[in-house]
Amino acid sequence: MNLVIVSGLSGSGKSIALQALEDLGYYCIDNLPIGMLPAFAEQITHTGDQAYDKYAVGIDARNLAPNLQDFPEILASMRAMHIDAQVFYLIADDTTLIKRFSETRRKHPLTSTELPLNEAIVHERLFLEPIASRADLTIDTSHTSVHQLREQIRSRAGSAASGSMSILLQSFGFKHGIPIDANFVFDVRCVTNPYWVRELRQITGKEPPVIEYLESHDDVTNMYTDLKAFIFKWLPNFEQEKRSYMTIAIGCTGGYHRSVYFVEKIAADLRTLGKNVLIRHRELA
Repeated sequence: MNLVIVSGLSGSGKSIALQALEDLGYYCIDNLPIGMLPAFAEQITHTGDQAYDKYAVGIDARNLAPNLQDFPEILASMRAMHIDAQVFYLIADDTTLIKRFSETRRKHPLTSTELPLNEAIVHERLFLEPIASRADLTIDTSHTSVHQLREQIRSRAGSAASGSMSILLQSFGFKHGIPIDANFVFDVRCVTNPYWVRELRQITGKEPPVIEYLESHDDVTNMYTDLKAFIFKWLPNFEQEKRSYMTIAIGCTGGYHRSVYFVEKIAADLRTLGKNVLIRHRELA
């Protein structure tokens, strides 16, 4: 029995995530009161109904439940019932959330005449901390379109269903901010930069001319050797801990050349080992 609990900040894309899971065949329930979660878990494990074996439940700030602090214990009890319970937690930075609420003109569930939107977002982060601290997968949607989020949820959930760890390799540009949902962040700004070659400036690290240029420099090949050695050495340890998800972010200055090259090359090597690898180039979206 597979159960995905979708939670996160209002405006971060939880409804989109639930829709993507529904497309994968999950039976989805949005805004289930957290106090009903144990009874729901009991129901789906003892009815004998074989119509569904995958469920998704949305739980967020609309709950306003005093027993939200009990979430870690509730989650542990469900896993003790042999339910494969996973927590997907969606976030975004404050500026992005405020912009989204402004564009949609929707009301934040915690706002009131005494609590403006920016303060409501701060309160919500604190309120949902018991869920956030137990997240198996955290997704930052600050720089993610609706289409990209749907695809990421489908890929992550689909890979996890296969029983092996889903690995997301993401390139990014430091000048646009560090991904806060990454398990590992590597900085490759110290190696040769194709940006300073005029004819390479407008093409990406996926293109042969940039690849050939980078691979002609010893600092790039040495950096790649070290990154690959580190990732390949420690990845099995995380797999042995039965982790379902791993996000590895590699950044350069703009997220256009070097980080893209490293992500593509490491992903190709991991796939030769049969790993479930996803690629996202944040700045190329």
